[in-house]
Amino acid sequence: MNGERARLTALYGGLLLLAGVLLTGVVYLLVKEGLYSSISVAVNGAVPARRMDGLPTASASPLWERARVASPGPVPPSAVEGLAVTRTVSDAAESAALERLLTVSLLVLAAYALLSVVLAWWMAGRVLRPVALITDTARRLSGENLHERIALEGPPGELKRLADTFDGMLGRMEQLVSAQQRFAANAAHELRTPVAVQRAAAEIGLAGEPSPERVARIRSKLIEVADDSERMIEGLLLLAASDQGLRERRPVAVHEVAREAVDALAAEAAERGVSVSVDARPLTVDGDPVLLDRLIHNLVANGLRHNVPDGRVELRTGSGAIEVVNTGPVVPADTVPLLFEPFRRLTARTHGPGEGAGLGLSIVDAIARAHGATATATANANAEGGGLTVRVSFGP
Repeated sequence: MNGERARLTALYGGLLLLAGVLLTGVVYLLVKEGLYSSISVAVNGAVPARRMDGLPTASASPLWERARVASPGPVPPSAVEGLAVTRTVSDAAESAALERLLTVSLLVLAAYALLSVVLAWWMAGRVLRPVALITDTARRLSGENLHERIALEGPPGELKRLADTFDGMLGRMEQLVSAQQRFAANAAHELRTPVAVQRAAAEIGLAGEPSPERVARIRSKLIEVADDSERMIEGLLLLAASDQGLRERRPVAVHEVAREAVDALAAEAAERGVSVSVDARPLTVDGDPVLLDRLIHNLVANGLRHNVPDGRVELRTGSGAIEVVNTGPVVPADTVPLLFEPFRRLTARTHGPGEGAGLGLSIVDAIARAHGATATATANANAEGGGLTVRVSFGP
């Protein structure tokens, strides 16, 4: 920081000194140009002729010859004598005044240069103070104190915008780190449960001499838990891949992907007794077809699994958005924003068949952000009790 301050001091001081030199030079030249005529007028008006008797005569002055040559007619001796006296006094006064002006100007310029350096050093410190504050804050930050902010006070300007931008970045980093910490904690908890179930099934179910029926039940349970763990791991990998963004983009007919996703979930919808309707209006998005298919699949699957008997799921595309509306239990308004976080559920997990890992909407949100889209959810209030409306909006 001291290096930057020294450079700014040299720059500001040099500019101020250059301005001082130019000002001194201009003043000196302007004074010199008009000084002789001003002195001549003053001498002619202020000095009586009788006090000039001791000064050189006209015949002894070269001005006599210049006056005779310049004058078309005869030049009176008295005029030449007055011109010679005026010229002599004016030259002497001009020389003394210019010499005094130059001496005083140089002294003032030296003092001005010293003052310029001091002011430039102070000014550079004032300018760089916000930068020093930002640097100290960045050096002090760690995972434990991301809540700190610069909170720079002052009028709007480039440095104020820089500090505000840095504060905004810190806010986003704090949210990201907090989300990652919660995600890691939840993932560890969720993965610990199936491992514990597998261990208990192996230790208790296969203790002693189990019967073939008992072995078959334990085998079925272990396979079910393994499938659940596999789906959870696949969801975690997909979530991580979505957070990294898209490697390539190509036009994707979202309305066609929507129909395919509904067809793939038709058997589950029939099993749960939920009707699914599709209003697939044309919608083309530049993105990854696999991720977009997973986005729509998760939206429809979420609507099927969190529904009521004889409920319904409505899927719409078009107008730059994908929207899924489903009936279901009442969702508290303050809970809706939390549903996009990993492992968040409306109710506690029971580890029942087909329950899911709680990653559906978090994957939807990650895929939407990777495509530059925004995922929002709204709690429904209808005759069926409640449900949720999830909308993914593409473009501005």
